[in-house]
Amino acid sequence: MARDDETRYPDIEIYLAEGDRDGLNAWLGESLAAPPLAAAGKHQWRTRGRIDGDEVPVLLVTKAADGFASLWFDSPRTPWATDAECAREAAARLGVEVRCSLGGWQPGDAPDRFLQVLPDGTESTIDWPDSGQ
Repeated sequence: MARDDETRYPDIEIYLAEGDRDGLNAWLGESLAAPPLAAAGKHQWRTRGRIDGDEVPVLLVTKAADGFASLWFDSPRTPWATDAECAREAAARLGVEVRCSLGGWQPGDAPDRFLQVLPDGTESTIDWPDSGQ
């Protein structure tokens, strides 16, 4: 769970291996009291959850990259302080591979380094999209 606003990311983005949208809707409902995702354009789905009275806009973009969908929570007020925390919970709850950035990017960092989290909890650092995965 989140610690305090100083350690929280301003938003959360993870990449989910394409999977069951019903399972994703159930997880979003449990985590954020969000109604099911609704179509919002080509390959885009939106919903709005709530946590502690704050609204949390959610955007799912299917076919975002290499068989993965982007799931973006446009708020610092989520149940997760970091992308990695969210990725771990998503992989466990949804039973799919999840990827996310390793943290805040700084000049000189490798932009294609990602954390890969498998449903069994295995984690590794990969180069993506060049990982061949």
